[in-house]
Amino acid sequence: MDFFEEQRKNRRTTVLLIAFFITIDLLMGYFIDHEYLGFNIRTGPFPFATAAALVIAVSWSLISYYKGSGIVLASVNAVPVDPEHEDEKTRVLMDVVREMSIASGNRMPIVYVIPSEQPNAFATGRDPEHASIAVTQGLLDTMDRAELQAVIAHEMGHIKSHDMQTMTVIAVLLGFIVLISDWLWRTALYAPRKRGSKDNDFQGTIILMVVAFALVVVAPMAGQIIAMTVSREREYAADAASVEFTRNPLALASALEKIKKNFVPMRNATRGTAHMFIMDPLVKTMGNKEGFFADLFATHPPIDKRIARLKFSGHVVSVEGYGRR
Repeated sequence: MDFFEEQRKNRRTTVLLIAFFITIDLLMGYFIDHEYLGFNIRTGPFPFATAAALVIAVSWSLISYYKGSGIVLASVNAVPVDPEHEDEKTRVLMDVVREMSIASGNRMPIVYVIPSEQPNAFATGRDPEHASIAVTQGLLDTMDRAELQAVIAHEMGHIKSHDMQTMTVIAVLLGFIVLISDWLWRTALYAPRKRGSKDNDFQGTIILMVVAFALVVVAPMAGQIIAMTVSREREYAADAASVEFTRNPLALASALEKIKKNFVPMRNATRGTAHMFIMDPLVKTMGNKEGFFADLFATHPPIDKRIARLKFSGHVVSVEGYGRR
């Protein structure tokens, strides 16, 4: 696969996502200025809410880019591996990460362990020089060395392609959009609006309902759909990268089978971070569904289809599920 082309795509996607977020934030600010502060584009006063929204949007975009990985890691209670207190499993983990760093040409990332019995993993960071890989304790407990190597290679594929930059920005910005939308909804319901004539009040009420619905419901949903679409496409590419780095597609197929078999919901994961993991950490069944709604709202492509592709590439041709969309 062409990692340089993937990097260019991810840079463009990241810029577009930040632009989308800033636009939504400015619309929310203008809505407050117009409906509650009496702002008129010709008569004033100064649009304080819009200006504040611009400052907040730009500031949060910079935070999501430069500090987003720390926010995501903290949200799942990830703990960095301490070289002085490594047990046998973490020693194997660190050896595997070093091997896959060399195989992928990536710099050695910081390695974290998430205290969860669910086998899972993700990569985060703004670029390969500032990358981190987090694996769950459940992954260390269930995988053999070859399977662990395949999972780490999958995450190295995300790092090599700059996927984790895009996915980290999505996680942080999506969470912020949900928070600001909830605040706007409460404002629309309870805050007193500027009053004018009865006709203007009626017209303003209709506008208020439409705009509030669009910003509070449609904006977070649109952000979620963007996150899901971006995530699903990149999982196939990262699977291919794992095969390229390990030359062992059956190891990743076996790892995904174990991840599916040993699934338990991860308590410290959220909808905002679910798309970053190798498998959806919250919902097992959605990841195996196909069709319009699954394509929109599932964070990952069907795991059975991913396993089938890997087995097919490993010359295990008679595979249940291969060839389905």
